[in-house]
Amino acid sequence: MSGHSKWSTIKRKKGANDAKRGKLFTKLIRELTVAAREGGGDEESNPRLRTAIQAARTANMPQATIERAVRRGTGEEPGAVYEPGLFEGYGPGGVAVIVETLTDNRNRTVSELRHVFTKHHGNLAENGAVAWMFEQKGLLEIDKSEASEEDLMLAVMDAGAEDIQDGNDVHAVITPVADFENVKRALEAAGLKYTEAHLAWIPKTTLEVDGAQAEQIVRLLEALEDLDDVQKVYSNFDVGEEQLQRLLAGS
Repeated sequence: MSGHSKWSTIKRKKGANDAKRGKLFTKLIRELTVAAREGGGDEESNPRLRTAIQAARTANMPQATIERAVRRGTGEEPGAVYEPGLFEGYGPGGVAVIVETLTDNRNRTVSELRHVFTKHHGNLAENGAVAWMFEQKGLLEIDKSEASEEDLMLAVMDAGAEDIQDGNDVHAVITPVADFENVKRALEAAGLKYTEAHLAWIPKTTLEVDGAQAEQIVRLLEALEDLDDVQKVYSNFDVGEEQLQRLLAGS
């Protein structure tokens, strides 16, 4: 199971409460706005917007909020203009970290990221420092209650899926970027609902950590994701099963 899958498992356990909903809505609204600005407000002809709307509905965002965010993106309503950013850094133990942002103030974002990295025993790095350790892939997560691994494999392999990973309580389907939309459509045609669907930075190799360093890394990634400007965080850390259970128990 990749470092990304381990972090996804920990994040789902730690973030499964209403206190996180406000921050989640902030991130989803920004994605809806940018998706509509870049590809138009018609979800049928804008795959990124369609994915963003589905994510918002999965999070139980009110329809009126979704529609308002889309109108801001198409310019029908006033609102801030968010620009994407990609930042790289190192965490405790030398693990690599990639941070995707949507921000209306890049200087503020850089300052906040640098503060969080420093506070949690890491450092913000120059562009290109760690990105070479990752590959961008399509990532879809399907609850295990939705389908068995065998049924899921039958549904997606002919559509271009590359791998199915065990994400503890979910199946994680990995695809080449070019086949991401094909696999999404194959899942929909098979009647299988996905809870996550986005392009992700998947580590080529992972770095195993344990004990205090593992806990420090989780605190760093949590602190980064708590920033309003941050959309997604990826890392190449890995932990053994016993350490994973300790981290989950500590949530």
